[in-house]
Amino acid sequence: MAWTWPTAAFFIFVLLAITTMGIWERFSPGGNPRRGVLGLDTTRGDRLFISILGSAFIHLAWLGLFGTPLWGALVISILYFIAVFRWV
Repeated sequence: MAWTWPTAAFFIFVLLAITTMGIWERFSPGGNPRRGVLGLDTTRGDRLFISILGSAFIHLAWLGLFGTPLWGALVISILYFIAVFRWV
């Protein structure tokens, strides 16, 4: 793997997301399960994992269909992230 600034940014984002979720859980425990976008009962951590995994697949599909640059995949991933966390 090429260690470029986008690669470092990705791993920093994952680390910050996990840290933020830990702090959020510390101050607001529970995170009661609710019905998610996929029809599953999910907690905050589940939704974070689903959104990161889905974003990886979105980026891979974008690379396979369109190649670079990945700005379109980033926009789709952000919308997917919002949908996963806001879906009721």
